[in-house]
Amino acid sequence: MEAPLLTGKKHGVVGEEDTSACSEVRKQLYLAGPLVAAHLLMNSVQVVSLMFVGRLGRLEFAGASVATAFTTATGLCLLGGMASALATLCGQAFGAGQYRQVGVHKQRAMLVLAAASVPVAALWAYAGELLAWCGVDTDIAASAGSYARWLTPSLFAFAQMQCHIQFLQAQNVVVPVMAGAAAAAACHPVVCWLLARGLGLGSRGVALSIAVADLVNLAVLAVYVRVAPSCKATTWTGFSGEAFHGIPGFLKLAVPSALMVCMEWWSFQLLVLLAGLLPNPKLETAVVSISLHTVNLAVMVSIGLGSAISTRVSNELGASRPAAAGLATRVVLFLAISVCVSEGLAMVLARNLLGYVYSNDEEVAKYAARVMPVLAVALLFDGLQNVLSGKQDTSTL
Repeated sequence: MEAPLLTGKKHGVVGEEDTSACSEVRKQLYLAGPLVAAHLLMNSVQVVSLMFVGRLGRLEFAGASVATAFTTATGLCLLGGMASALATLCGQAFGAGQYRQVGVHKQRAMLVLAAASVPVAALWAYAGELLAWCGVDTDIAASAGSYARWLTPSLFAFAQMQCHIQFLQAQNVVVPVMAGAAAAAACHPVVCWLLARGLGLGSRGVALSIAVADLVNLAVLAVYVRVAPSCKATTWTGFSGEAFHGIPGFLKLAVPSALMVCMEWWSFQLLVLLAGLLPNPKLETAVVSISLHTVNLAVMVSIGLGSAISTRVSNELGASRPAAAGLATRVVLFLAISVCVSEGLAMVLARNLLGYVYSNDEEVAKYAARVMPVLAVALLFDGLQNVLSGKQDTSTL
């Protein structure tokens, strides 16, 4: 059976739907623009946090870096991956005109992710002991354990926030996603300074400020969903008992989606954890963390494009337009290659400055500069993976 996404024929087009490449570029940029901004703003919370911690000392920077890797690998990527199942479920329901089901899918995901957050929080409570048992330097493990425990409130807010984001993206509503991320990014430096410096909590205050940022983001999205006419009249009609039914069906798609995201992110976060086993763990962990967070910022563009293409493909398939879905795939490939090549060149040219953004340690900054050319090459392949991996259920192809 030939995959319809690869065909170039313009069949299956309903009505006067414009299937030109230029029109598709406009549609994807309209979707991806606010999403890229939202992803950059959300990622900036982590970057700003590390910038604050990086000026507290090498140990604090290494501890926060290891804790970030541990919590991302054991919780955030798991919950984010499960929530990404809504890109398919909500996207296809919306494309097929089943608007009420879009809201039911979201409620079901909120319940499942809230339940999944509980064992993850229990795991984070023993992060320090687990890291020390794995061989991480004892000082770094203790610092990471403290940071992870203070990150726990952000876990529950993050899970619900992801459900709201996927719910809105599936309806091609992306500006509120950007607005929520902007509100969180705007308040985060102030809260971070107040907790870390003003109240003297140090790295613990930085971790707690991330929870505050996630709660602000969630509040903006929740208010929009409940008051916006576009949601209130169609896709969000209030809580329904239907959300408690069909959970196995949701898990059937959510678990593979989570595994796909986890397999990708684990490979990155494992590097930070392994750096803690090297002879100079504080230096090595700091450099690896700087490298990964620099790449993470760069790939936010391709991740935004990936979210846009996921919405476009699911909507077109839900509306029985496979040719339009194929065109969307080819367009996103061109956009991703262009963006990643440009970003890679910028990373190479600015390699001697990037390290100082995170730390005023000269040795750390010089070490980070040596790694940037390698990361620039990897960025291209990572960008392509972000737009081609998809979040579709195989039965739809």
